[in-house]
Amino acid sequence: MPQVVLPDVRFDSVVSWRGSMKRLLVRLRRWRVLKRLVLSMACLFASCAFCWADGGSASRYLYGGDGRINLLNPKNGATFDGSYRAAGGAYDEEALKAIQGVFGAPYGEPLSRISLRLIEFIDFLQDRLEPGARIQIVSGWRSPQYNTKLRSKGRLAAKASLHQYGMAADIKIGKVASERVWNYVKDLGFGGTGYYHGQLVHVDVGPARSWDETTSGVGTDISKDNKLIGLITDFDRYRPGDVVTLRFIRMTAFPIGVQREFVLNRVDRDGSMQWVTDFKPSFARQTDGDCPEFADIGEMLGIQYQLPETIPPGRYKINAAFCNRLWDAMPGEISTPEFEIVRP
Repeated sequence: MPQVVLPDVRFDSVVSWRGSMKRLLVRLRRWRVLKRLVLSMACLFASCAFCWADGGSASRYLYGGDGRINLLNPKNGATFDGSYRAAGGAYDEEALKAIQGVFGAPYGEPLSRISLRLIEFIDFLQDRLEPGARIQIVSGWRSPQYNTKLRSKGRLAAKASLHQYGMAADIKIGKVASERVWNYVKDLGFGGTGYYHGQLVHVDVGPARSWDETTSGVGTDISKDNKLIGLITDFDRYRPGDVVTLRFIRMTAFPIGVQREFVLNRVDRDGSMQWVTDFKPSFARQTDGDCPEFADIGEMLGIQYQLPETIPPGRYKINAAFCNRLWDAMPGEISTPEFEIVRP
């Protein structure tokens, strides 16, 4: 690291003192510029999902942890204990690869990618309930085929389960009673949590809701005909010009037609919505026409949109509408949860 050499400040006159201070300030400004440049270059070359160029807060999630986590899968024996995110916000891809193994998820496949929001949320819970505790991931990612198999055996597996999207896990946090975790998540008003009065608790990063074995809704038509279909962003915070990656979740019936144009809305302080712009995002696969149809979960992820460079800070939502709907119970349009645009 370069050293800042202080000038030879002399106090024999006010003029000399002021001149020395000016020279010091100039050198300090140059050092700040150099520091920002170095950090920016590090962000460019790092293998990361995001990096703050000014070295500020690294959290892109409303509920994020300290970037360290201790995980064990008692079924396959996979473990991870260490940092998965650097102080500047860069995610360690090798660490994420190991974490995928703990969640029982194949690495390198978009459909089985474990949500960073889920990893950060579990880290958040660990930090607040028992810092440093080992977290058991007893049920992590489930393929749609495996989830269907569990249902056919009468297991408590929801048809629209977020395990299929890498957004849910059944866990045990150290010595913390799972009922306490359940109540803590309920009080947060963020994410979903289910408790069946056993050793485990379900946590997910979907809509805020809670249940037990008597109120889970499994085996009912609660999610039939895409009643619960949703749309989410990859992060909770962005800067102008960032790319937002979207995906649809909780689908239970196909094909699904999606209108080609999405809408970006600003959320005012009173909760009212103000139109900002219409846009056509890029989809993960080739799409044609104004109402492209999608046949499975994998086709409805990896949707991308670059935010305008001039978008002002504030809270926003993205809306998507459906077309050629085959089921009356399915909503005509949906929106993402609120996300923030922060100053660059």
